[in-house]
Amino acid sequence: MTREHPVDGLEALYPFLYSGESDLDAVLRQVEQSTVDKVREIVALRGDVLAADRDRLFTCAQDLAHAFRGGGRLLAFGNGGSSTDAQDLASLFLSPAGDAKPLPAFGLTNDIAVVTALSNDIGFDVVFARQIGAFGRPGDIAVGLSTSGNSANLLRAFDEAARRGLVTVGIAGYDGGKMAELDSIDHLFVVPSPSVHRIQEAQTTLYHALWELTLGALDDLAKGDQP
Repeated sequence: MTREHPVDGLEALYPFLYSGESDLDAVLRQVEQSTVDKVREIVALRGDVLAADRDRLFTCAQDLAHAFRGGGRLLAFGNGGSSTDAQDLASLFLSPAGDAKPLPAFGLTNDIAVVTALSNDIGFDVVFARQIGAFGRPGDIAVGLSTSGNSANLLRAFDEAARRGLVTVGIAGYDGGKMAELDSIDHLFVVPSPSVHRIQEAQTTLYHALWELTLGALDDLAKGDQP
């Protein structure tokens, strides 16, 4: 395969596509090895996150369970790929598979008319803070996802959520970015990787684990009510 212009991002991820290699078997071996390397990388990263955050995930799930039990709702938000993950997180709580209990959860990027109106009329930095200001109630839950941890609209959203008495959960990557400097995040989970792809894969695992732990904590609270 030949190329006229470098494609730095793809070349870094898939160098075998740009090596000029014409031996199909050799290319397939490189594809296989690349896949194996990436699988090993994400498995190791998930293990690192579990080792670092096991106890804090349990504590966070306890807080979420108490919030839901008290009538709280979950508001999830993020930008770009993290917006998709936030919507997936909200759907996981609201419409789980099987017999799992559905819990009230909303993705703040679902209403594109609201997002674009706020962005156009006021500024993109307020798209989540304004919605939390309108919908958020004491005892609700605000969950923000970011790979960098530096998104200005997330930082403002967490501050607004904390002012209104919401439980705040941040899920970030790299070193946590500016989210790690906030006092307004009750529970912060950081996926320590320089790869956006591995960060998002591990973040998905993290919030699925948080969902399962929350359901378990709710079950324990319900058992405690039984005579």
